[in-house]
Amino acid sequence: MTGHDHAKDHTHGHGAHGHGGHGHGVDPNADRRWLGIALALIAGFMAVEVVVGVMAHSLALISDAAHMLTDAVSIVLALIAMRLAARPARGGFTYGLKRAEILSAQANGLTLLLLAVWLAYEAVRRLLDPPPVEGGLVLVTALAGIVVNVVAAWCISKANRSSLAVEGAYQHVLNDLFAFIGTAVAGLIVLTTGFVQADAIASLVVVALMVKAGYGLVRESGRIFLEAAPADTDPDAVGDRLVGHPPVTEVHDLHIWTITSGQAALSAHVLVEPAGDCHAVRRDLEGLLEKEYGITHTTLQVDHTQDELLSVGRGPGQVPAGDSHCADAHGPVHREGPHDH
Repeated sequence: MTGHDHAKDHTHGHGAHGHGGHGHGVDPNADRRWLGIALALIAGFMAVEVVVGVMAHSLALISDAAHMLTDAVSIVLALIAMRLAARPARGGFTYGLKRAEILSAQANGLTLLLLAVWLAYEAVRRLLDPPPVEGGLVLVTALAGIVVNVVAAWCISKANRSSLAVEGAYQHVLNDLFAFIGTAVAGLIVLTTGFVQADAIASLVVVALMVKAGYGLVRESGRIFLEAAPADTDPDAVGDRLVGHPPVTEVHDLHIWTITSGQAALSAHVLVEPAGDCHAVRRDLEGLLEKEYGITHTTLQVDHTQDELLSVGRGPGQVPAGDSHCADAHGPVHREGPHDH
């Protein structure tokens, strides 16, 4: 049976794998409801905080309000991404629009990093030339902000956080909660000691939190856009595991990538012994990948190895001369025994 026939056979059985969603068991409508509640809380309090921040001459409050603006934007982006990702695949978008949530996460990370640069500049400027700060207003507003962010974080935690877009919104709100705690401490210090630089120092704490969260989101979304394997999956180990399953003799063109949050995919060209059952091998390998690595979206082309290709004399990583499918294999060639990766 040719490789085309085996790939075609796999396609017919593809629907039984159940790749259609994240598999988290949470109703998307419930996700949107919780995110909507969090958005209303954050947007309402943000407007109040801007007014109070200007009245109190507090950069810490204004920076918190700016951070809350990114919180609101991140939730809006997550809501849009969830709606787009739910659309079925059609036309040129063969995976649908599932990566809309990854775009959302990257936008969230970039806005955090850019905002952190501006706030760091303002904080340093105020450390050198601090304006008067109303410590009492800062303290009261920050305490109210802590309550609002605790409720908002709880709401988002009820949604599906395996989604990178939802996780991005959650990280925004969680960082804002820590920032409000720092701002409350700064307000108390200003109120009790008159040390107004505490307000700018609190802003720098906010900046550090924003950089940490923003970098994490950009890094994770960047890995997905660059078609990297999931962070917890070693493609070389997967290849060695597959080739260790008899009667497999070789695995090459092995690709593992992430379609969207929590949805890994794999494709590979698998060669089996001439007497091996290609269909049985494919089913066994699909079961192995699902059980051991949680990968259910697989495309395996399974072919018989020609007798003459089993002979010795091939160098490490060299593609069999008689295998017209892979004149130039993508990535390492996995065979039984020691081999280069």
